[in-house]
Amino acid sequence: MRHMGLLAAGLIGALSLTACSKEIDKEAVDRALQDVNVVDESNLNSVVLNSADPNEAVSYFQRSVKQSPDRIDLNRGLASSLIRAKRYTEAAAAWQRVVDLPEAQSADSVELADALIRNNEWDKARQVLDTVPPTHETFKRYRLEAMVADSEQNWKASDSFYETAVGLTTKPAGVFNNWGYSKLTRGDFSGAERLFGEALRQDPSLFTAKNNLVLARGAQRNYSLPVIAMTQTERAQLLHTMALSAVKQGDVSTGEGLLREAIETHPQHFDAAARALEALENG
Repeated sequence: MRHMGLLAAGLIGALSLTACSKEIDKEAVDRALQDVNVVDESNLNSVVLNSADPNEAVSYFQRSVKQSPDRIDLNRGLASSLIRAKRYTEAAAAWQRVVDLPEAQSADSVELADALIRNNEWDKARQVLDTVPPTHETFKRYRLEAMVADSEQNWKASDSFYETAVGLTTKPAGVFNNWGYSKLTRGDFSGAERLFGEALRQDPSLFTAKNNLVLARGAQRNYSLPVIAMTQTERAQLLHTMALSAVKQGDVSTGEGLLREAIETHPQHFDAAARALEALENG
């Protein structure tokens, strides 16, 4: 911020020197200061968007948009803040306002589709994605395309989009996990197991993928835990998941044994497993 002040002072000084015997060009001074203020404001917008409490950021950008309703950067800030605050209905409306501005780009339409999906408006999300030109090849675009294809049970398109998305990111663990869950929902349990394993190779700490991997194995009546990194608490939670999967398959006695092991493994009282075991024992 100090550098901005020095820059402003330097600009005013330079303008003053050139004025000499004539009046200072006041408009030129105002323009110089305005340029500096825009730089300062852009920095502030970035700080608010990334660091502030989401709802405080929403309030900040709402005030800013009210003052400058046609500023696309402020409208984007408001829409992004609403996403962070999990206010998805408002976020979808805000991204629609961004898309309607003359300076809107394809990336803004992708963000609108994301907000619509979060708001469970799948048909509208598909319509928006269909307006994005094929030359806009980004990770987020193809990840959303895959999710929409899943919702339509268009498995061939889904696989193609997931494969493309994986190639467009340096952190594909989440994509592999989503792709594996897609395979799980369509009954391809071995394919799902392979993809969850790939997700964990990319990010060994991703517990969602660990839990999904256990579900995929349980669906194949494989009730042994996979050889993966896990804490004691995670091991107990995964045993609990495996137990429920066994019960669902009709292997009740196996499920009871796994629940007991989960209770013994957990470093604290494992209420969920204890209640499930009690329910099974009481018929």
